[in-house]
Amino acid sequence: MRCRPLFTLIPLLVSVLMAPAALGQDAGAPILAYHRFDPTSPGPTTITTPVFERQLDWLDAHDIKVVPLRSVVDAVRGGQWPAPGRVAAITVDDGHVSVYTQFYPIILRRHVPVTLFIYPSAISNAAYALTWEQLAEMVRSGLVDVQSHTYWHPDFRKERARRTPDDYRAFVNSQLVRSKATLEQHLGIKVDLLAWPFGIIDADLQAAAERAGYRAAFAYEGGWAAPGGPPYAIPRIPVSDRARDATFAALLTPAPTKKDQPR
Repeated sequence: MRCRPLFTLIPLLVSVLMAPAALGQDAGAPILAYHRFDPTSPGPTTITTPVFERQLDWLDAHDIKVVPLRSVVDAVRGGQWPAPGRVAAITVDDGHVSVYTQFYPIILRRHVPVTLFIYPSAISNAAYALTWEQLAEMVRSGLVDVQSHTYWHPDFRKERARRTPDDYRAFVNSQLVRSKATLEQHLGIKVDLLAWPFGIIDADLQAAAERAGYRAAFAYEGGWAAPGGPPYAIPRIPVSDRARDATFAALLTPAPTKKDQPR
């Protein structure tokens, strides 16, 4: 029998070594954040569909179940993970048309639940964006939850700098309330989750989200979502086209907690 050359085994060995350990109830879960999808051409926020499918294969191979984002929110707000086991959630920001043409057929075939964070001002208006009909079709599948990314994806730091305090507060409220109402009206859904544009979060914005009727809100980076964490600043993990094999495995490996540190 011919032995395989050692160099051909290195990627497999790395993947095994980097596989995440079994999670306890306090470990939390990674929430993966994507934007655009393309069959062949990657970009700063564009992942190629073969790499995305390879990532899904990796999750399957390591018994990491993709669960609805709402179940992660329930665990964060409840302060305890509902059961042992390895789970992850998938989110996609903005509402680029490739979500329907490239991403949706994959999750439909694989039966993977996902959450889309949409800023509705672009829907059926911008050439790059989804249409309301496409969003409605995806929602009807039962696999796609559509939630808010504010009304037109502003940079809240810039808006605060150029507005009076009262005007800024009114602007923030409009962005949060109008997005929620528009999505609910067009799609007949409940919108109570929010992804912060550019990952900009502060105490005032978190309070505004709670007043506007959101149950939870999400950052764009920061590691794993943990039970008992701040519900209006839940971290996510941006995923790029470079996240392959060991690199992707590292994203899915939790940082050690204090009780895991050697003494």
